[in-house]
Amino acid sequence: MAKKAEQLQKERLRLRIKSYDAKLIDNSVRQIIDVIKRQGGEVIGPIPLPTEFKRYTVNRSTFVHKKSREQFELRVHKRLVDIINPQQKIIESLSDLNLPAGIDVEIKMG
Repeated sequence: MAKKAEQLQKERLRLRIKSYDAKLIDNSVRQIIDVIKRQGGEVIGPIPLPTEFKRYTVNRSTFVHKKSREQFELRVHKRLVDIINPQQKIIESLSDLNLPAGIDVEIKMG
């Protein structure tokens, strides 16, 4: 019986949220946390994960001026939110949530 109680306590839902825009991801995480707290869920986070930089260097010219180059970078901002003991109504309200374009949410049970 004690094992079942421990197993229920350790049950959690992990959300990994990714976006190219830092303001957009912060607003979306705030919206997600508001929905969870309104349903009576317990939340850990948002935990900011390291920003991933993708850098690209491109020649400015197609044929001559080899030393003339442009550099671009994409920043992928990430946040982590844990929901402790998620109930079915919390999962349903998260699936009904309308998030803006450019927000990627991964959901893992663990």
